[in-house]
Amino acid sequence: MAESMKGLKRTHRCGELSAANIGETVTVMGWVQKNRNKGGIVFVDLRDRSGILQIVFEGEEKEALIEKAAKLRSEFVVAIVGKVEARSGAVNENLATGAIEIRAEELRVLSESETPPFPIEENSKTKEELRLKYRYLDLRRPDLQRNLMMRSQVATLTRQFLSDEGFLEIETPILGKSTPEGARDYLVPSRIHPGSFYGLPQSPQLFKQLLMCSGYDRYFQIAKCFRDEDLRADRQPEFTQIDIELSFVDVDDVIDVNERLLAKLFKEVMNIEVALPIPRMTWQEAMDRYGSDKPDTRFGMELVNVTEAVKDCEFVVFKGAIENGGTVRGINAKGQGAMPRKKIDKLVDFAKDFGAKGLAYVALQEDGTVKSSFAKFMTEEGMQKLIQAMEGEPGDLLLLAADRNKVVWDVLGNLRLEIARQTEILDKDEYKFLWVTEFPLLEWSEEQNRFTAMHHPFTMPLEEDLQYIDSDPGRVRAKAYDIVLNGNEIGGGSVRIFQNDIQEKMFEVLGFTKEQAHDQFGFLLDAFRYGVPPHAGLAYGLDRMVMLMAQEDSIRDVMAFPKIKDASCLMTEAPSAVDDKQLKELGLEKYTENQETGK
Repeated sequence: MAESMKGLKRTHRCGELSAANIGETVTVMGWVQKNRNKGGIVFVDLRDRSGILQIVFEGEEKEALIEKAAKLRSEFVVAIVGKVEARSGAVNENLATGAIEIRAEELRVLSESETPPFPIEENSKTKEELRLKYRYLDLRRPDLQRNLMMRSQVATLTRQFLSDEGFLEIETPILGKSTPEGARDYLVPSRIHPGSFYGLPQSPQLFKQLLMCSGYDRYFQIAKCFRDEDLRADRQPEFTQIDIELSFVDVDDVIDVNERLLAKLFKEVMNIEVALPIPRMTWQEAMDRYGSDKPDTRFGMELVNVTEAVKDCEFVVFKGAIENGGTVRGINAKGQGAMPRKKIDKLVDFAKDFGAKGLAYVALQEDGTVKSSFAKFMTEEGMQKLIQAMEGEPGDLLLLAADRNKVVWDVLGNLRLEIARQTEILDKDEYKFLWVTEFPLLEWSEEQNRFTAMHHPFTMPLEEDLQYIDSDPGRVRAKAYDIVLNGNEIGGGSVRIFQNDIQEKMFEVLGFTKEQAHDQFGFLLDAFRYGVPPHAGLAYGLDRMVMLMAQEDSIRDVMAFPKIKDASCLMTEAPSAVDDKQLKELGLEKYTENQETGK
């Protein structure tokens, strides 16, 4: 039977008490973690979001209280009044409150609980599907609570820092216009305008540029964004951005304020000093050295271009790639020369998942012998030349890929990460930041048979590359920059186009007619006719950043109510069917009729 709180007021959270409170009478409230009846003495572990505290029920004159405490079960919600004392038994070093306990004088059961479908404990081994179905219970786990408290702290510090830097927090609409350039939009049907749809924002990009046109100078928003795309460990259909835009700035100004923001967040939240300035690397250098535009620089194993060293060999794989304008590149897995053939074969299969037709290898044995998958096509001199180019030493394993650059980068970039994971050389306590700059402005889409914007159509080209926009569009670099942490892109942005002639040229190169450009982005282009300042910005994926700070492998562990792989919610069972009346109001009943009749 639940009791009332009447007359009781919580004085402390469980984890806030320490030896400094010994002798005080306090009132604590929370959930029963554990109940241990030692015959005449009952020990209860009480849990709230701040931690766990031991409560002792003991004493001849307290029989009724002890009897009541003995009936407590896991997840009962209770209020306890008692005196803080030094722990009578051994100090529990695993608990922040391990040196104290509360000797209970009063107990009220505020709410009883059924037996939970799984134990509420850190590092739960319960299947994620079950935990997500009962997410409200899962969120009681101390590790998840720490993650969400960290997330809250990051958001609060971000607001404080940007406000102190002269940024204004301004909200932009959730119901907007669908702009299909980019990922797939979530659409919301309009009841008042039958047959018309709103698009949920993939980012506040257009609105924040309009705010710069409106003279707000420095804007930020912690914004909900939506993308209807396939999910991964670091991707959800709805996510949160720390969104920033500044006027009258260039690349260095944006980088400066964001470096100081990151330094503040990591110092205040994790007591980690971020050395400033953060290193910068061009996109081209990142691809050539790491095979990735978000390189993990915590370890070496960099790509080596050995095209020159093998150009005269008779190995048809190398020869064919070079003749077709591709390259031969490799990585040196130091100390892995004795890797069993079975394991190497698994790496070959792994490489094929990223487009490789195969993987060539050279295993340098400790005794100086060389085992290789293509030795018969190489002269001894040619093999030595290759080994030398890759700085191979006895005990090393050289892995090589030959194809178009894009394939080779993708294969070896992912392979170096896989080997790092297998050999456990990645240090989760090390945080390596990197700015990647000068991305290509455009990338060729085989699917659409045209150039598409690598970031978005409003990204400013580098001034010195504008001359190639008609003759060689793929050569044009952008004033775009990504901030990378341990091989994860945590944020990205660019200087925006603010001159009409450059914006029109950009749309032309992307294959838009003037009418199409105006149809999709007319309100922005119209605004640009009335005096637009040079502006630039950046957006962080808040979920992904907190995931890395919390050293989790999935952003689901830093979000309160995430979706699963098929973008559904196991707890609320969304998305779900709606009744016919709602569909009729939205003019969608014809669509469902067609589905039923197969038309």
